Amino acid sequence: MAAPAKNPFTWVEIYVDDMSRAQKFYEALLQIKLNELPMPDSVGEMQMLSFPWAENDRNISGALVKMENMGPGAGGTLVYFACEDCSVEEGRAEAAGGKVLQPKMSLGEHGFCSILMDTEGNTIGLHSMN
Repeated sequence: MAAPAKNPFTWVEIYVDDMSRAQKFYEALLQIKLNELPMPDSVGEMQMLSFPWAENDRNISGALVKMENMGPGAGGTLVYFACEDCSVEEGRAEAAGGKVLQPKMSLGEHGFCSILMDTEGNTIGLHSMN
């Protein structure tokens, strides 16, 4: 029998124009604390705040990134955040400065999702089984 497929995803970067504004949005929306990732001088002008993660966790992680020539915007990669019930986080989106683009909808046996726009103009998703 073949070994189970390994999840190939390891890291996600969400590009931002205003790090402080984006940090406030994601911390309020997801009720988490982002952590500063110091960058070596060789990287140049780049600022990163990482989402929490554990080294041996099965989930991937990522960061908000402010970097020259890498701007935010809709229509690019869509990142989904895991939730217990995506309507809870969806309910915090507008107060945090975002916008609900698609309210919670059923995906049948695959659960539910909501689609939001963050403060930087990025489209993001929320996913839950409830």
